[in-house]
Amino acid sequence: MTEGSKRAILAAFLANLGIAIAKFVGFLITRSAGLLAESIHSLADTGNQGLLMLGNRRARRQPDAEHPFGYGRERFFWAFVVALVLFSMGGLFALYEGISKLRNPHEVDNLPVAIGILVFAACLEGMSLRTAVREARAHKKPGDSWLRFIRKEKTPELPVVLLEDVGAEIGLLLALFGVLMAHVTGEPRWDAVGSIAIGMLLVVIAMTLAVEMKGLLIGEAADEDTLADITAALAAAPGVRSVIHMRTEHISPEDLLVAAKLEFDPGATLATLAERIDGAEARLRAAVPAARLVFIEPDVRHSID
Repeated sequence: MTEGSKRAILAAFLANLGIAIAKFVGFLITRSAGLLAESIHSLADTGNQGLLMLGNRRARRQPDAEHPFGYGRERFFWAFVVALVLFSMGGLFALYEGISKLRNPHEVDNLPVAIGILVFAACLEGMSLRTAVREARAHKKPGDSWLRFIRKEKTPELPVVLLEDVGAEIGLLLALFGVLMAHVTGEPRWDAVGSIAIGMLLVVIAMTLAVEMKGLLIGEAADEDTLADITAALAAAPGVRSVIHMRTEHISPEDLLVAAKLEFDPGATLATLAERIDGAEARLRAAVPAARLVFIEPDVRHSID
């Protein structure tokens, strides 16, 4: 995990912990369904940052006989677990609480306290989101949209923290809207509507994260630019006539497996061929440092009549 990812996770952990405590105290005072949904949401987010840190620690274990390629995919797995937690503890609970209060409405007590806590939470979440955006910019390619970054980024922690922080900010606005509408209209069900909206938002975010993490767990190839760099490096290696066939797969965010079939001079001796394969591997690793596991098979391209 990069230092930027660690800073983003730590900032989100501290912000969500403080926000969860403040929101729950606010719920005890105001009995607002929106505040309760948001307090559980922030508590789930706090636990999620802990899961991301756990995944990073476990991913650093050295390869062994059972896992010869290492444990790098642990980071993808725990990010997937984060999506499940966000879906259950965040989204489903908020929906349950909102529907319950919709059937049995309860007026929000002490409106200034509710508003003050929500504004305080929005400020803390804004600080966490700013940190996440700053660290993500170092990974985001110029010209790419944020949606493309979330879909293509192989480091799972940054998309997770970004989506959680954006969801938290929108959720706070929804909770504030529900509380204010309940006060202005005298209809407490508006507070329940805010909680239901928060639940739906969290379910959508959780499903988005789950889909993206599933792709990484199954195994994704390098992006188009990296594939082009790999092909160019191998094709330019001494003794290589052409790249016949190639496959890549991320075994961790920073580790790439490359398997390639290259065309060499069929008249080369075994010693010369071994030297040229070593040279191709060295050139590839120099061009793409993430390519740490490289398997090259020499072959001759056969023309089809």
